Amino acid sequence: MADINIRKADGTWVVRAGGAVLAESRNALELDESGYPPVIYFPRDDVAMAFLDSSDHRTHCPHKGDASYFSLVTNSQTLENAAWSYEDPQEEVARIKGHIAFHPSDDIAVERV
Repeated sequence: MADINIRKADGTWVVRAGGAVLAESRNALELDESGYPPVIYFPRDDVAMAFLDSSDHRTHCPHKGDASYFSLVTNSQTLENAAWSYEDPQEEVARIKGHIAFHPSDDIAVERV
């Protein structure tokens, strides 16, 4: 098992893209996996799902399970496979079920406010 720690992320976290706030949460989770930067997972209820389109893209992590991806659709662009979720995660990371994470990039800001 990889060294993975999940804890409640301190403060309020937001995701912004294309001038819109796509997610805002005081209940986000921070997942630390050795060898990777920390990832913020937002409860699905705190994500503006209207901006997300399910994608056919899937990946498998031996420690977390199978990830389903979403493309972000903003007024100006579509960002392919920019967010992901583990719909049925491994037992060790079950806390991230029902949460969505976003790839920070030049077009997507994931930040504490």
